[in-house]
Amino acid sequence: MAVEVIMPKVDMDMATGKVSKWHVNEGDTVKKGQLLFEIETDKSAMEIESPGNGVVRGLAVTGLDVPVGQAVAFILAEGEALPVSKAAASLLVESVKPIVVAPAQAIVANGTGMRATPLARRLARQRGLGLSTVTGSGPRGRIVAGDVEKAIASAKPAPVAALLPQVSVAANYVSGSYELKPMDGMRRTIAQRLQHSKQTVPHFYLSVSCVLDNLQIIRERINTSAPRGPDKSPLWKLSVNDFVIKALGLALQKVPDANVTWSDEGILQHRSSDVGVAVAVEGGLFTPVVRGVEGKTLSQIALEMKDLATRARLRKLQPSEYQGGTTAVSNLGMYGIEDFAAIINPPQASILAVGAGIESFLPVDGKPVLKTLMKCTLSCDHRAVDGALGAQLLSAFKQLIEEPALMLA
Repeated sequence: MAVEVIMPKVDMDMATGKVSKWHVNEGDTVKKGQLLFEIETDKSAMEIESPGNGVVRGLAVTGLDVPVGQAVAFILAEGEALPVSKAAASLLVESVKPIVVAPAQAIVANGTGMRATPLARRLARQRGLGLSTVTGSGPRGRIVAGDVEKAIASAKPAPVAALLPQVSVAANYVSGSYELKPMDGMRRTIAQRLQHSKQTVPHFYLSVSCVLDNLQIIRERINTSAPRGPDKSPLWKLSVNDFVIKALGLALQKVPDANVTWSDEGILQHRSSDVGVAVAVEGGLFTPVVRGVEGKTLSQIALEMKDLATRARLRKLQPSEYQGGTTAVSNLGMYGIEDFAAIINPPQASILAVGAGIESFLPVDGKPVLKTLMKCTLSCDHRAVDGALGAQLLSAFKQLIEEPALMLA
């Protein structure tokens, strides 16, 4: 019996994916676990293995958006034909996208791009509801009539702004005075998520200036004494950001009520400090998460962040490596930015914006003394972290940054 190879859901926000590369050809014999193809989503690239043994047929065209759950190939027994009978048609995922098959075969399609029962399709069509907005509860994500009825019942009226005529922004500029650069999936996803965050999450901001002098001295000493490899180069090198990650993780343990995320069911109180770190990549950013920061040494954090940042820039992170987390760090100090506020990445309840270390004179025993100050601004979700709690967290962070020996205890 034919085994359906579907587009997997590898990200909570994933609705479609693209086959970016096939590692097999039409008619090849494959074994279970053999690499079949690579997919490209808004955030990552992943390798997908064969779910069974047999002859691979009906390979989907590369580079086209394929809905999650749609068949991109079939694994057949020797001599078995592609499923085209009415009985077998239920195995197929209908699609408007072309599918390459053997010349003597064809795949049924009706232009919806979603797996659904006939009744579910009829109900959706009658109510003008797009099946792409419905989550299926049937086998393999198939949409049933109950799913459509539930979506209709929960549908909200469109906002007034959405009903007004939309004027092209480009119409405000002289033709030929600009170049239109289409957004890729990553940029569009970032825009949608951050817009949703600013519109739905009640942000408030708290700022402190941390004195970095002690941290810089300890950092230099630790880096100088770092172990060396065969080529005499250090096996790791601590950055100020590594200290920031460690300090924020320990601060969450000191103020556990701030180590939370908001949900409609209630506030989730987390045991470990899982800290996301914003990494700039071409066309956008990733926020890989360092798990259990409180139990890791500074050198472990440095090595992990180097690996995560490298794979983030190659778009090779697994979804589990950038999902979750309770807070995050966004550091623009290396660009010379002294002060800024960052947007929270839900479901996280806070994010720390870190600026550059700037030399300033501070009064010490009545005399001006030159110190290096780093401005940090904590953005908080007021639903989960109120003002006093956010202030406690930032105060604990400042103490650890200014007395970094406390991180080594």
